[in-house]
Amino acid sequence: MASAFQLMAGTETFAVSLTRLGLIVVLFWIGGLKIAPYEADGIVPFVAESPFMSFLMNEPSDYKTHMNPEGKLVPENRRWHLEHGTYTASYILGAIIVSLGILLCFQPWLPQVAAVGGLLVFGMSLVTLSFLITTPQVWVPDLGDAEHGFPYLSGRGRLVLKDAVMMGAALVCMADSAKKYLRRRVAAN
Repeated sequence: MASAFQLMAGTETFAVSLTRLGLIVVLFWIGGLKIAPYEADGIVPFVAESPFMSFLMNEPSDYKTHMNPEGKLVPENRRWHLEHGTYTASYILGAIIVSLGILLCFQPWLPQVAAVGGLLVFGMSLVTLSFLITTPQVWVPDLGDAEHGFPYLSGRGRLVLKDAVMMGAALVCMADSAKKYLRRRVAAN
């Protein structure tokens, strides 16, 4: 039995590398999708309701009357979003998210840069998790039965909750990169 646990313990380096790779893939993919209008349409409630991000949109309080449901295009709503900064906000957020993924990619050469990237991804995840407090659409609405509000997550809420895992992964990557940087400094002296 102890040999099985020794084998499991020996996977730490691989596990951290796989965690970093997974985090990079998610950041590139989600950040890259922010250039697509459907993705921008989907993040509107998060950005408009967030005290940290609503400044990115013009008239964020008016977004509810102009939301495009996923899978449906309402041209008038699309025009409103073009005029009120929704897509620009999405491009900015996408560029930030992809940039964080790039920072994590520096692990082999500049682990100190990757460590800072991990810290920033941790911060981004905290902001995203704040949507559980600021965005009413993360909870199932009252449809007449008992299962609504907290703790019943809507699709948007389930999307946000993934950042709890990303937050932990970011700290694992940050710590690993910081250790590598410190080992290199000691070896250089």
